[in-house]
Formats: sequence, C-alpha cells, structure tokens
Amino acid sequence: MKMHTLFQPSLRQKITLGYYVVAFLILGVSLFTFEELRLVEEKIYLGERISEIFDTAMEIRRFERNYFLHSQETDYQENVRYVAKLGALLEKDKADFALLEAPQRIVMLRDELEKYGSLMQGYARAGSANSKQGEVQELRIREAGKVIVTVAEEMVTSERRLVRSSLSAFRKILVFSIIGLALFMVAVGQALSRMVVLPLQQMQRSVDAISSGKRDKLSTPSQDREIVSITAAFNHMLHELELRQKHLLRSEKLVSLGTMLSGVAHELNNPLSNIWSSCQILLEEIESADLEMQKALLLQIDEQSIRARNIVRSLLDFARDKQFNKESLSLHALMQQTLRFIKGEIPPQVALTIDIPEDMVLIADKQRLQQAFLNLIKNALQAVGAEGEITITARHYAFAHDEKNPATFFSGCRVECDGVDITIRDNGAGISPEVLPRIFDPFFTTKDVGKGMGLGLFIVYQVIDEHEGCIAVNSEPGKGTSFLMRLPLGRVNDA
Repeated sequence: MKMHTLFQPSLRQKITLGYYVVAFLILGVSLFTFEELRLVEEKIYLGERISEIFDTAMEIRRFERNYFLHSQETDYQENVRYVAKLGALLEKDKADFALLEAPQRIVMLRDELEKYGSLMQGYARAGSANSKQGEVQELRIREAGKVIVTVAEEMVTSERRLVRSSLSAFRKILVFSIIGLALFMVAVGQALSRMVVLPLQQMQRSVDAISSGKRDKLSTPSQDREIVSITAAFNHMLHELELRQKHLLRSEKLVSLGTMLSGVAHELNNPLSNIWSSCQILLEEIESADLEMQKALLLQIDEQSIRARNIVRSLLDFARDKQFNKESLSLHALMQQTLRFIKGEIPPQVALTIDIPEDMVLIADKQRLQQAFLNLIKNALQAVGAEGEITITARHYAFAHDEKNPATFFSGCRVECDGVDITIRDNGAGISPEVLPRIFDPFFTTKDVGKGMGLGLFIVYQVIDEHEGCIAVNSEPGKGTSFLMRLPLGRVNDA
C-alpha cells in the first residue's frame, strides 16, 4: 500500500514538472540568446578596430599629403607614427581579421604597408622633392597609399555587411525562439489542462448532475492522488447523505403514519361497531333466533372482520419498509384506499371529487406511490382549510399526440412514452411565484418552525423520479394549485 501511494502520480507533481520544463526551456533560450548576443558584440567590437584601421590609413594619407606639400619634418614623423600604428593594429588582431577577410588580402595590406613605409623613408632620405626622380617616387608612394586605403575601406564594408547579417540572423533567431517558446508553453499548458483541468471539469459535471437530483457515485476521472482523495471523500459524503436522507424520509413517513392512524382508528370503528352489535344480538337471542337470522348475523360479522383486516393490512403495507418493486395496480382502488387513511382529517365543508376510471391500471410501487398521493392530498387539505374543493383526476397520456401538439405539455413535464396523467387540484390560497420554483427542494418550507420539515414535496418528487416519470405544478395566488404526476405505463419489476 505504501509503495502504491509512493508511486501514485499527483496533480502537484504534474504542475511542478510543467513549471520545471518551462523554466528550463526559458533558461536554455536565454543562454542561447546571450551567446548570440555575445557573438554580435564581438563583431561590433571587431568593427570598431577595423574602423580604427581605416581612420589610421586616412591619417597616413593626410600627413603624406601635408609632407609632399610643405616638406615639414613633423608631418613626416606623424606619417611614420601612423604607419607603425597601423602595422601594430594588423599584427595585434590578425586572427580576427582573418575571419573577416581573406588571408591573402590581409597579407597584401601588410606588404603594401611595408612597401609604403620603405618608399616614404627613401623619399625622405633622398630629399628630392622637386627632382624628376622625386616625382616618380612620390607617385609610387601615392599608389601604395591608395591601395592601403582601398583595402581598409573594403574591410570596413565587409565588417558592416557582417554586422548587419549577424543582427538580421539574431533577430530571426530571437523571433523564432519566442514563437517556439510560446508554442511550447501552449503545448505544456494543453498537456497540463488534459492532466489537471479535464479531470476537475469532469468532477464538476458529476457534481452538477448530483445537484440536479442524481445520486450516482462519482467515478474517478484520474489516478492522481488529489483527485482520488477528493472522489473518495465525495462518495463517502454521498453515502452519509443517503443514510441521513433515509432517516429523514423514515421520519417523514412516521409523521404520515401518525396521520393515517387517526384515519384508520376512525375507519375501524364502523366495522368493529357492527361486529359488536351483531355479537350482542346473537348473545341475546341465541335461544329464540332462527337459523337464518343467526346465519345472517354471522355473515355480517365475517364481512366486517374482513373489512377490518383489509384496513389493518393496508396500514401494515404502508408502514413496512420494502424494496422498490413495481406491480400492477388499480389506480382507482389505490386512491380510495389512500383516502380511507385520512378520511377523518377531511373537514365536512371540503368537497373531494375523484374522477378516475375504475379499469385504469398502472404499473408502479404501491407503497411509494401511496406515499406521494398522501403527501399531495394533505397539502391540498392544508391549502383549502375548512372549506374548499379538491379534485383528483386521471387520464391516459398519449406521447405521439402530445409530440405533435407541444401546447399540451404541462409546464414542461415530458415522458417520452405513453403513460398516465394524475392531477390533484385544489382551489386554495395558491403558491406565490417567488416560492413556486423551490417547492420541490429538500427542507424548503413556508410553514412555521416545528410545523414541518419541508420534505413532503421532495419525497413526492423522488417517488415520481423513481418511476421514471415527471411532476409539474401550476399555481396562481388566490386561485388554487394543480399538481400533475405523469407516469409511464411501465412493466412489472421494471425499475
């Protein structure tokens, strides 16, 4: 178990791994960019040295011209100094210059510089500025100086071209690096989304389904430790809620049972009184009564005993905890039996009308459907008070007919098969529009504290949902309320 937990993946590990991957990628791109920037910097520095070479060559030519014009020693000395400086520059960075220019050109520049220095030195020693030989020497010096400036200028042009190409390449590398980094981060984000967000979204959908009334356990969308722990905790919570809900439903059932006992006591009084009266007559006239009279009294006792037994059996059936089990039921008889339980609670001035065909048969769980009827009828009695009208009707529902006529749908209640519509309507105070959307919520009640737990209509909703039907309500303050239960015909034991 410990080894399984040790190697079980977790959301934290996945997110941390994603951060590390992105961080290493950013670091790699940064180092690569830094190295490219360093190379560009070196090329720019090399360009500065080449510019210095070009400037030195131009100074050599400037002092050369001054010396030829004025024949001053200082101009010659400056010319010699700049020739030496140019030679030192070429010798100092010859390896770098070789990368920029062809080695033959650097050698040619050095040779031309040596030739230029020798010619300049010979010209200065001869001192023949105005002689014909001096003019020839001067021309040769100018040609050598021109070659030096031309090569230096070509080096500057090559260097600038190299810097521009390096900057362009660096710009492309930077753009592609940013695009690549962005795409990679998107890919990492998508991967993290699949590994982290999608399981959470799946859990959210499951929780939303549970909040809509479903009670299925959550499946584990991921093997990550956090997801597994949350799913296990949520399923445990659902199990506890289911247990507590069963206790609350049992409590509500006991409340209904107490109400029914009052009606049963009143209902049992009549057959017990008839049995007692018949027994008294038999005891008093057993000597003188003829056989036919005794037989009639005994038949009456038997009939009333069966009636009392059926009443008690119905009460026991309602009180007994049973598994959900569909059976063929006479809807008219079931409604009559339910009304018998609360007969004693119906005020004399309340007119209760039943309009259910006696041959209407429904496949349903008797106990649960009886509980739903009982809760709705009790609500209707509370709504009308001491005087009013309650009407209970049932009609066959044809799905094909209503599919063609959407206007026949009752507040969006839809069952996609043939079934039965059971309506319980009262002319009581009605329900306000603010309260109407919440009447099927558990523990929602408008009654005073201690007058109810707000589970009656919630139980009705659950019973109808168990039968794969739907329930809807239509109410207007001051004009009464109508509850519609639309149930499919179903099949026996089709849960």
